[in-house]
Amino acid sequence: MEIAPDTHMGLVELSVSDLERSLAYWQDAIGLRLLSRENGAVELGADTPLVRLVAEPGVRSAQGFTGLFHVALLVPDRRSLGRFFAHTAREQIPLTGLSDHVVSEAIYLRDPDYHGIEVYADRPREQWEGRVSQTMTTIPLDTDSLLAEAGDAGFDGLPDGTTVGHVHLCVRDVDEMVGFYRDKLGLALMAQGGQQAAFLSAGGYHHHLGGNTWETRGAPPAPEGTARLLRFTIVLPNAAEMERVAERIGGTEVRDPSGNPLVLAVA
Repeated sequence: MEIAPDTHMGLVELSVSDLERSLAYWQDAIGLRLLSRENGAVELGADTPLVRLVAEPGVRSAQGFTGLFHVALLVPDRRSLGRFFAHTAREQIPLTGLSDHVVSEAIYLRDPDYHGIEVYADRPREQWEGRVSQTMTTIPLDTDSLLAEAGDAGFDGLPDGTTVGHVHLCVRDVDEMVGFYRDKLGLALMAQGGQQAAFLSAGGYHHHLGGNTWETRGAPPAPEGTARLLRFTIVLPNAAEMERVAERIGGTEVRDPSGNPLVLAVA
């Protein structure tokens, strides 16, 4: 049985080696606001918490282990994405990619601990709904058009309404991932690239969850002592739906077959 169509992604929690350095990056480079701070952890977001950073001084990069590929911050419109892009150009913030996926336009970065970040805006849903597997691809981003969309407005952070649009995981096996997130959790498989990547969603969205084996086929989970994904949240519309899904996957806080930790929450 498929998961409720209004299921969406929630807070993503990461460990970091230097909390002050990471806090500065996520505020100044990404444009999130500090919403709370206590006991060696901070929550950042726009109008709602999106990312929680937990201090684990001195941890090393988790590259090569399963875990987070990127957390994707969905801005409300293309103009907001253009303003963010203009900000990265003006402040000379290093980028790791610029992509037009046809279903969306995306800007990629990495924080000081190598956590992947995507800031993106969706194309109108009517342009891709029902045709995600045929439509979603990767082509060069039209940066001139995106900058023109920004106009002369400055950047004072990611706007209210920014959400965690999707979470992309590093997994050890794609079929195993699909078997868990589709056959147990109840997401729909929207697109799959053989044994390399898969994209799943609720309610016909292009993807709420991605996973790839590009650097982690057969890899173990990121161990303690690494800057790693501590958990990501799947938000369900009500307690009854959470109970139903929890029964299928074995609880409200579980690990997927690649060891990636997820938690179920209620909107």
